Amino acid sequence: MTFGFAPSSAASLSTSTSATSATRLLEPAEWAAAGIPLLRNPREVVSGLHSRHRPRPATAIVAVLDPDERVRASASFTRRQASTDGWMFRNALLAQLRRVIPHDLRLRTPVRTAVLLYCRDGDARWTEEDGAWMWGLRDACTLHGLRCGAYITLTRDGWQVLGEGRGGRRPHADSAPEPFALSEAPPLLPRTGGAASEVLRRAAAR
Repeated sequence: MTFGFAPSSAASLSTSTSATSATRLLEPAEWAAAGIPLLRNPREVVSGLHSRHRPRPATAIVAVLDPDERVRASASFTRRQASTDGWMFRNALLAQLRRVIPHDLRLRTPVRTAVLLYCRDGDARWTEEDGAWMWGLRDACTLHGLRCGAYITLTRDGWQVLGEGRGGRRPHADSAPEPFALSEAPPLLPRTGGAASEVLRRAAAR
């Protein structure tokens, strides 16, 4: 007579959920084969976002670039969920994009590009967490009508554009922000209305 334990429905559901989550990530080879547009000057983009948001580990920065690679909108937020799931990351990125910039779903071909910079502990080598962010960025861009752009990690060793092999030592996770003049990335104007905003808009136009 043989004794055994049949897997419970809860255990089966947990295994199924785990397997599904594991598919919601992109390997570096998949990312490289997806035709992600290359940044002309990645260090300028990284330095500009670092100066604006001053990220610490577990901080994600999503930015929307125009065809000239100027930042049109950006938002930063801290990763709070414990699980590494591209679907959750997609929802977080989509919420930020909807907050800071209108969608481009009416355009037949996207003209704006979203990039993601993620500040984390560890070294620059790809992790499953990176793969989940890649999946989330690609899906969020599709749902918001944007081109999917670069995924960049920022660690204490420096920054790295994953899938491209380009990177640098500065800025890094512990470095002080560079002045905007050095990064050549002008600060975004406040989105509030009123006389103060009008003065800022006129000053920026000069």
